[in-house]
Amino acid sequence: MIVSNLADEFLKAEPVIKSIEEAGFEAYFVGGSVRDTILGLPIHDVDIATSAYPEEIKEIFNKTVDTGIQHGTVMVLDHGEGYEITTFRTESTYQDFRRPDHVEFVRSLEEDLKRRDFTINALAMTHEGRIIDLFDGLQDLENHIIRAVGEADERFNEDALRMMRAIRFASQLDFSIEEKTTIALKKHASLLKKIAIERIHIEFVKLLLGKNPKTGLQHFMTADLARYCPEFDNYMSELTNMANLDSIKLSSEAAAWSLVIHVLKVSESDINHFLVAWKSSNELISNVQAVIRALNSILDKTIDRELMYETGLELLLTANEIATIFNRNIPIEILESDYEQLPIKSKKEMLVNGGQLIKEVGIQPGEKLGRILATLEHQVLMEKIPNESTQLLKLAERLASKLD
Repeated sequence: MIVSNLADEFLKAEPVIKSIEEAGFEAYFVGGSVRDTILGLPIHDVDIATSAYPEEIKEIFNKTVDTGIQHGTVMVLDHGEGYEITTFRTESTYQDFRRPDHVEFVRSLEEDLKRRDFTINALAMTHEGRIIDLFDGLQDLENHIIRAVGEADERFNEDALRMMRAIRFASQLDFSIEEKTTIALKKHASLLKKIAIERIHIEFVKLLLGKNPKTGLQHFMTADLARYCPEFDNYMSELTNMANLDSIKLSSEAAAWSLVIHVLKVSESDINHFLVAWKSSNELISNVQAVIRALNSILDKTIDRELMYETGLELLLTANEIATIFNRNIPIEILESDYEQLPIKSKKEMLVNGGQLIKEVGIQPGEKLGRILATLEHQVLMEKIPNESTQLLKLAERLASKLD
């Protein structure tokens, strides 16, 4: 197979591959960029594999960075772009089920490709666009199948994260997982305990944001992978319900975790604990908490301007996105219109601030100042007073005198 009309990312990298070949070595595009090109999907970066050893790559190019030289990876800087060039390699045993104990550089493309996870990722491509397929990856792409390269048992023992990658690809690409690979998923599910939560987190979110999350979630449950993820062991029946949801369409990580929190019926007081167990950032936790409050109000039809203001349009739309899954959403145009009609969208739009109250009204910094500012903000939001500096300062004076 020859791919015509190669994407710009490949064309820009072509001089790098040609330079390696002119030095007497082999070099190919490999990995996800090749797979996605064949599927007609957009690509974001390219990976290059070569028979040249790291020191040989550094002799060929003037500007290089040792980004992962112990594993054979050198970054080549060319015309403002950086390209990771990795030497063909074989790997020894994996005592921690994630990283090889020893890496050996080789000159054989076949030896390099057969250590990869799935056949659809074990494809190589020349700079002319010719596909090298040693493990029937093209056939599996055509049939929409996720299949481990060689023995699935070995691939999952080498790197247990590959189990999460299998179900993530099933969701992202809307592919099925072939039988032997499916059996191996369940057989080795407990190895997931050996993997860093941060890595599982990334794969799980990608699964939820995929084309067909239902497929990925059902494999997640039937393979018992969920039991070896933080907190999930307490919510198996709720996760099964989630895996049976139709039409899950999510656009962000906040939406993904908010759906999980909602379906699992995690209480608002437990959201922080739950997401901390998943090594989530403080920003994500805060956003999910805001989304859940808005979602509950949308579902209960009790949403008001105060909640809309506190939540912000982006997270309101996220909450509404989740409500859509349950056919209980607000029409987007109505939600956006109601939000746009708010007299202010944030504290920054207030035409008085703490500095003015200190200088012009004589209010001292402290709790009193904060209470007055909050009252002014609320009065403007509820349209009890216009957002006009003179009137706001007069109200601040009256409030200050009452609090003295």
